[in-house]
Amino acid sequence: METYTLIVLLLAATIRVATPLLLAALGGMFSERAGVIDLGLEGKMLGAAFASAAVAAVTGSAWAGLGAGILVSVALALLIGFAGITHRGNQVVAAMAVNIMVAGLGPSLALAWFGLGGQTPQLNAPSQRFLEITWPWAEQARATPAPGLLYAELLSGHSLLVYFAAALVPAAAWVLHGTRFGLRLRAVGENPAAVDTAGLSVNGLRYQAVLISGVLCGVAGTYLSTAASAGFVRDMTAGKGYLALAALIFGKWRPYPTLGACLLFAFTDALAARLQGVALPVVGVIPVQFILALPYVLTVLLLAGFVGKAVAPKAIGVPYAKED
Repeated sequence: METYTLIVLLLAATIRVATPLLLAALGGMFSERAGVIDLGLEGKMLGAAFASAAVAAVTGSAWAGLGAGILVSVALALLIGFAGITHRGNQVVAAMAVNIMVAGLGPSLALAWFGLGGQTPQLNAPSQRFLEITWPWAEQARATPAPGLLYAELLSGHSLLVYFAAALVPAAAWVLHGTRFGLRLRAVGENPAAVDTAGLSVNGLRYQAVLISGVLCGVAGTYLSTAASAGFVRDMTAGKGYLALAALIFGKWRPYPTLGACLLFAFTDALAARLQGVALPVVGVIPVQFILALPYVLTVLLLAGFVGKAVAPKAIGVPYAKED
């Protein structure tokens, strides 16, 4: 029974850890399917995490924090788009510049505004955070191991943003593969000249994709600071933006395989948290440093084994210049 309970709790933790990865990865999917390399997922998430926590702390509203997080993330996305789409600059350099800028700017602003060593005040009021939603009869069902514990832990007990991320997967698949907008978006990432010949704006479509990525990264960053945590701290994304990008590549730029990759990476992260301080047979206590590195080691191993089979959009990272 203890093993069963541990597995259910581990799966529940996997869902919570996978949420920001999935939101960012789906945002990056729209951007990269349109031909724009989205290496700025990390910076957009971190900027949104700071903005949402700061605004939620000042206004007392998690929804105001969500709006601020989305606005900041969209502004950063537009900055990357302005450099890489309008001025046809190097998209990787532009994104990395934003990542570095946000990593230093967020803690600096937090220190200047709140004087708490580069972090925002703790969000202790219920209105300042997206709290867990308890489904009907979840507490009564918890006493029954199966399926009661599954219902209480896996379906119930998550914040609204977790359910939004779950619903977003089929919605993104439908938009990308079942709508005219999705067809045009995929076409501009494969053959922008053909899209231009058809009378459509290549840059306009790419900006729309970048905006979608900005919105979803804003929700992901807000989740980190107002749902998974109770405030902003320095470097709180801890490479999750890069993990989301790896999940996107591992999922071959498709929604459902990307979901599977995010769950896999999140499972290793949740497992690493459970293994800290635990003595295993023969091996003994695993060093904390190795446990913390486990998700990233798995990422490298998986990409080394499967990235060659993933075919990126043909025009990704290639600025488009309209021919006269």
